[in-house]
Amino acid sequence: MSSTTSIVASRLGQVKPSASIAAKAKADALRAAGREIIDFTVGEPDFPTPAHIVEAGTKALLQGQTRYTASAGTLPLRNAIIGKLKRENGLDYELPEIVVGCGAKHIIFNAFTASLNAGDEVVIPAPYWVSYPEMVLINGGVPKIVDCPATSGFKLTPAALERAITPRTRWLVLNSPNNPTGAVYSKAELRALGEVLLKHPQVWVMTDEIYEHFAYNGASHVCILQTMPELRGRTLVINGVSKAYAMTGWRIGYGAGPAELVKAITLLITQSTTCATSAAQAAAVEALNGPQDCVAEAARLFESRRDRLATQLSAIDGIECDLPLGAFYVFASIAGLIGRSTPAGVRLKTDQDVANYLIEHAGVVTINGTSYGLSPYLRFSFATAAAEIDRGCAAIAAAVDELRKP
Repeated sequence: MSSTTSIVASRLGQVKPSASIAAKAKADALRAAGREIIDFTVGEPDFPTPAHIVEAGTKALLQGQTRYTASAGTLPLRNAIIGKLKRENGLDYELPEIVVGCGAKHIIFNAFTASLNAGDEVVIPAPYWVSYPEMVLINGGVPKIVDCPATSGFKLTPAALERAITPRTRWLVLNSPNNPTGAVYSKAELRALGEVLLKHPQVWVMTDEIYEHFAYNGASHVCILQTMPELRGRTLVINGVSKAYAMTGWRIGYGAGPAELVKAITLLITQSTTCATSAAQAAAVEALNGPQDCVAEAARLFESRRDRLATQLSAIDGIECDLPLGAFYVFASIAGLIGRSTPAGVRLKTDQDVANYLIEHAGVVTINGTSYGLSPYLRFSFATAAAEIDRGCAAIAAAVDELRKP
């Protein structure tokens, strides 16, 4: 009897598909099958890329900018990134410290590939963006998940960070404003975390700031380097144009950090994607250097949608949520729905059960909190039209009314 060996690498056996991509695919499939669906999964603005940015990309194409660029990114874009970081974040960088990738995710992945040896640990506060742990696993690392419950504002505390660090710790991942909770770290909170990190020189900081322009209720984004410049020699700042400029499909992200790490990330790009798309880089230059009114307008729009969604969800029996201070997600507790039974007599035991029930009985697609490392919650994106928010919340309320309490 012969045995067959799989072509798929064994390490992929512990890697899960992206929950957010899977949920969006589910929504698209149901819609294609004729179901009327309200989609709260999308992690991207629902409006088009601003016209002046599209025009810059189109102009670049017409001018023949259709060839390979330098693997670290074009000089105009890297200079635009340097200018942005100085202007908006008060951070000084030079060209060898900037690298452009095919989205912020690309830079994060390559940073882990460039830095992790087998068994190295990465501290990831939960709730977390679904891809952090999986990217660590793909690259041979060990995700060290630290629970950050609602009682701590879904934020990492210095004491919890201290407990999580071991001699094998290589990175701490920070994401503020946070996906999925919208939590925003204050200057004092980042300073306190930095004080812990100063005692552990082997630990680097990856700070994912992709939602930096979406902060509400007087909150403001702060980069840890603004309060702890001592950490500059072991910090990688991650950002991009996807969220702020509605450019998710253009696939442009960037990293700013020590030249040695940036050089290693660039090396990986030379042997994988070669470079980010040339015309998309030209559009990103215009995004960063051009008028910024579109960003402020998007932030105002998202804040009004946040208020609308959170108010309506909180009015539903069994669902609780606070107003998130940033990003464009509401991370709602559905603990009050656990234990209830559907009209068919099926008991809801997990947040995935609740998510499945809402798909089937309300036509509403969300993402379960378990995928983000904390349950029982559901993540709702408010990067969708006000009418869709109203329709979705009404459908959820009607479906919840049909549940039987224990």
